[in-house]
Amino acid sequence: MITSVTLHAAPTPDAPALVLRPWRAEDVTALVETARDPALRHWTGLVIEREEDGARWVRDQQRDWAAGVRFGFAVLEASGGSAPPRLVGNAVLKEAAPGKPSAEVGYWTAAHARGRGVAPRALGALTAWALETFGPTGLERLELLHQVDNAASCRVAEKCGYAFDRVLPSMPPAFPLDGHLHVRRAPRSG
Repeated sequence: MITSVTLHAAPTPDAPALVLRPWRAEDVTALVETARDPALRHWTGLVIEREEDGARWVRDQQRDWAAGVRFGFAVLEASGGSAPPRLVGNAVLKEAAPGKPSAEVGYWTAAHARGRGVAPRALGALTAWALETFGPTGLERLELLHQVDNAASCRVAEKCGYAFDRVLPSMPPAFPLDGHLHVRRAPRSG
């Protein structure tokens, strides 16, 4: 059982280091603020209107983590000085389990943090952790899905070594447009 993990992504010349850690109750206020972004709602379907919604969403993340079925990480950026870290995104590993050959990754970036390399750095840290943690017990591939019209997610996938695999047909209402499937294979040992 994986109880808690903290991941790190190095700083860049234009952006501070990232810390990825399981979601906590203290993240709710920032989550509610972030979820007001229309673009985020469009791409993810995330609808969090009030503190109660945010608290429920965080509890769901914690429950899924404890059950070992979904590992959701709050992505935080140090703001420097004595200010607390700032929420800049989410990264998640879905359906990973010992002996299971594939799992899915996902992410989103807060509006105020887009264009600064948050998504590729967070996805890179998540990918490395997933392959290191679940690779020895059978994980062979990670899958990343996004709508065909989400060019930014396509770029993030490619930057992180997720090769385009195929177009997936739409499945309304949850997935009204066709999607792209990108795949990252675990390195072969030996």
